[in-house]
Amino acid sequence: MTTRALILSCFVITGFAAAQRATPQPTTANAVRVARQVQAFYDQTDSLQARFTQTYYHRLYRRYQRSTGRLLFDKPGRMRFDYDRPNGKVVVSDGSHLTAYEPGDHGEPGQYVKTTIGNNALPAAFGFLTGQARILDDYRVRLLDARSYRWSGHILELRPRRPNPRIRRILLYVDGDPARAGVVHRLRVDDHEGNRNKFELRRMRFNRDLPERAFRYAPPRGSRRIR
Repeated sequence: MTTRALILSCFVITGFAAAQRATPQPTTANAVRVARQVQAFYDQTDSLQARFTQTYYHRLYRRYQRSTGRLLFDKPGRMRFDYDRPNGKVVVSDGSHLTAYEPGDHGEPGQYVKTTIGNNALPAAFGFLTGQARILDDYRVRLLDARSYRWSGHILELRPRRPNPRIRRILLYVDGDPARAGVVHRLRVDDHEGNRNKFELRRMRFNRDLPERAFRYAPPRGSRRIR
């Protein structure tokens, strides 16, 4: 190798190493720090009201389904989703059981499912918010490249420490502003079949008094229970 080639080679190697140092790489320590910020924020949050946009991707049909509505969360473990028309679904958990109601078509009676919260992915996904889960106890965490998700903050990936047949991983879109450290604006649940369920939260209001009756729900008379 000539002297000129050797110098050029050293320059390229040195430049590549400098570029690596200039680009912060996600580390486990950083992921733990963000996870602790999320946990700390929602440990101090007793309730949440927000508008939501839900985008569900069906892998089998390669189709996106989009819905909007209003949600309520209240500790311990209570949650409610009221979907806007024409969807009209209602999903309510009183902390121990979850009821999911879907209206019928063309004025026909609707149908509903009632299960324990352990049999549904939704309460588990939002467990950090309702006080039903501890992020670092229940999940392995890492940070993903936020730019590839078109997000300016942090993308925190949660993978269940114990096998979960309904959840492969959860992605939390966390605010990157230190003044709002730990605030989650979006949440995505990926299952083992490749389906993705994403919620975007807007107009969030924290720590407001919510009536307990909001988390008691009886489907309309004539609705059929699916077992």
